[in-house]
Amino acid sequence: MAVGEHRPTRLVIDRQALRHNIQTEVKRLKSDCELFMVVKANGYGHGAAQVAQAAKDAGATGFCVAILDEALELRAAGFDEPILVLGVTRPEDAVLMAQARVSTVVADLKWLQEASRYLELTHHNRPLNVHLGLDTGMGRIGFRTTDDLKAALNFLGVKVDDFNFEGIFTHFSTADDPDDTYFKQQVAKWQELTAVLPFRPRYVHVSNSATSLWHAACNDNMVRFGVAGYGLNPSGTAIPETPYPLRPAMQLVSELVYTKRLHAGESVSYGATYTAQTDEWIGTVPIGYADGYERRLQGFHVLVGGQFCEIVGRVCMDQLMIRLPQNYVRGTKVTLVGANGGQQITLQDVADYCGTIHYEIACGFTSRLPRHYLN
Repeated sequence: MAVGEHRPTRLVIDRQALRHNIQTEVKRLKSDCELFMVVKANGYGHGAAQVAQAAKDAGATGFCVAILDEALELRAAGFDEPILVLGVTRPEDAVLMAQARVSTVVADLKWLQEASRYLELTHHNRPLNVHLGLDTGMGRIGFRTTDDLKAALNFLGVKVDDFNFEGIFTHFSTADDPDDTYFKQQVAKWQELTAVLPFRPRYVHVSNSATSLWHAACNDNMVRFGVAGYGLNPSGTAIPETPYPLRPAMQLVSELVYTKRLHAGESVSYGATYTAQTDEWIGTVPIGYADGYERRLQGFHVLVGGQFCEIVGRVCMDQLMIRLPQNYVRGTKVTLVGANGGQQITLQDVADYCGTIHYEIACGFTSRLPRHYLN
């Protein structure tokens, strides 16, 4: 997809906000606890390499991604720090991961057995770093019983030339919920499973952003810091108070490219779903659902001159229309996410209107939107 550099619509990413959030969290951690910045999904839409550099500058010592290609992208960008792939990889990529010094999650013994065969077919010069995933209640991937975990540990003990047992982890599904009942059940399951470990590997990690913010006692020696690093509350609005102010790093801005006087009875956009009741000014903004600005945002608002302006008519693939309080000249700034004239629209506001979470909104902005970086 072409990047729209010759269009006034862009995402503006504040690297100082990223550094503030990450640096502040690093200072809260115990001296033996490391922070790995989660930069999957193109850094939650913020730009993976740029976020990784800001995180490194702020004290992150490693990175987490979702798929192998994201790890290789960071290696190609020159990052030598540890990188952990959180998703299940293919056993046939074991040699590639070992050569690239990329660590991978292991969820069952069969994966280890298959990967071992690929490793033994080559003259690899380093073992593959693996982190055993434990399913303590997330229900996604990982070992669920002590017997299965013991079998994997025994296999790793035999295949020391092929694998380096680098880490063990779990993922909490309700760390961002004010009710910690299920969270405590997962902690108990984690303790039951890890009791069979013959030794502690280099990295023991359970904490995502929510766990580190509100259950820091669980942090152990590594934190996977994700959405909070981007300045977004992991709970949405369920737990409004965070240990320190989070600074959102992302703004979405554009400009008016066209204005017109609409007369009473005239309609706007596909399906003629909006009809003016009186004469009014309508502005066109060059952004649409092909950029990840959801079609369902009809009826929401943007900011122009510090005033909230309703999105009227259906959001199109590449354009949307807004009702203006007065006529504005072409080129007037339009803020879709961020501050404008003393008012603000947050990613949370957009998510609430769409009935989803801010993660989805941030990750949904497509590559057609250029990312411009400040500070």
